[in-house]
Amino acid sequence: MRKYRIVAGGLLAGSMIAGCAVGPEYRVPVPDVGETFAAEQGDQSFDATAEQQFWRGFDDPLLAQLVRQSLDANQDIRAAVSRYQRAASLLQLARREQLPGVTAAASAGESQPALVDDPDGNRRERYEAGIALDWELDLFGRLQRASEAQRARLQAAEADLGALQVSMIGELAASYFELRGLQQQLLVAQGNVDNLRDSLDIVEARLAAGRGTELDRSRAQAQLAQTRAAIPELQGAIRVRMHRIAVLSGQQPAALVDRLQPAAGLPQSQPAIPAGSPVDLLRRRPDVRAAERRLAAATADVGIVTADLFPRLTLGALLGSVAGDSGKLFSGPAESRSVALGVDWSFLNRGRVRARIDAAGAEARAALADYRQSVLNALEETENSLVQHRRNRERAMQLRHARSAAQRAEQLARARYDEGLSSYFEVLDAQRQANAARDAEVRGHTAEVVSMVSVYRALAGAPAPAAHYAQNQGASQPPLP
Repeated sequence: MRKYRIVAGGLLAGSMIAGCAVGPEYRVPVPDVGETFAAEQGDQSFDATAEQQFWRGFDDPLLAQLVRQSLDANQDIRAAVSRYQRAASLLQLARREQLPGVTAAASAGESQPALVDDPDGNRRERYEAGIALDWELDLFGRLQRASEAQRARLQAAEADLGALQVSMIGELAASYFELRGLQQQLLVAQGNVDNLRDSLDIVEARLAAGRGTELDRSRAQAQLAQTRAAIPELQGAIRVRMHRIAVLSGQQPAALVDRLQPAAGLPQSQPAIPAGSPVDLLRRRPDVRAAERRLAAATADVGIVTADLFPRLTLGALLGSVAGDSGKLFSGPAESRSVALGVDWSFLNRGRVRARIDAAGAEARAALADYRQSVLNALEETENSLVQHRRNRERAMQLRHARSAAQRAEQLARARYDEGLSSYFEVLDAQRQANAARDAEVRGHTAEVVSMVSVYRALAGAPAPAAHYAQNQGASQPPLP
């Protein structure tokens, strides 16, 4: 009787503290950040929907199509979806660990005893069947903390997927605009070659007529050859960008060469995306959310190992039957029942448990440092992208003015040379400056557009949920918590 009174008393005490989870209670850190970004002026409202699909603001149907294709076919994203699905399955497993486990078993056999045991040599049949129940009584919240940790890891996996989406779209858009910029540079270089070839023809004609010099011709030939030398480098860089875009969209490197070969201009207008406040940014950034969720998981892990300081109780029950005739299974005499309370006494080895707790605490402190660093990185990246885009925009404007002035100077130098007021060296120098100005204008415009993409990557609007990718790929998607 005493044994059963102890068990009943223990269960009563357990019921009184059920739901009490040991270990630290997690609180989301609140970073101390300013109200605005130093580089942002004007309207601070943030439109997450417009930012999420920022590429539509460039009015480039091919870019939008490539983005959609990459979201569906990019192999890195597919791998991230699989990692998310794994985390979701592990969360389901952790939740099921809190429920009783039920197993069933059955067997049938026949034996021939030795004659010394049974002189008649009768065969013996044996039939067994049973159902067993095993349930850990989560009196100190070990299983609860395990579920919390896995739920946080699932949310971190979803945030990782969002961060990868933002990074992939940003890299694709940057590569696409770099490609268009290189194509424009190639057109400028080819146009410069044509102009220099015409100038060389004029110099040679004047030399044949006795009105030119060999020095003028040598200078014209040198400038023409130097300009031609830039073309192979540009052609190689163009092909490299094509290969990168194809791989980002989940295709073979040369798969998009024909589609991307026709040159297209850079966008003249760009989508405006106000930065919003730093606090809103930290809520949006998937990499910051992932770091925060890993901190939550590490905190829950401390509770898991802290629960080992207390005894682990397991309630087991068995309903079975053993009979020599299958028809007599679960008849009165053949039935067997048992109920037992198991105790895991490993909590007595407190030295080892304390060591595991210290290790888990150190891991949680490392996760906190990682989270704080992710906050600083996000703020730095955003400030830098806003500054660079503003400066690139100002630079592009000045380069347009410089190109216009250089072209005007080229026209004036040619007119002076035709009138005999200057040497051909002045014409060549004006042509060189005009060619460089045209190339610099294209480079500046490219940098302006690519820096707009960097702003998108830094602001990181709300990505599509993980379930979107899993459904598009035809994968079975566990429900979100």
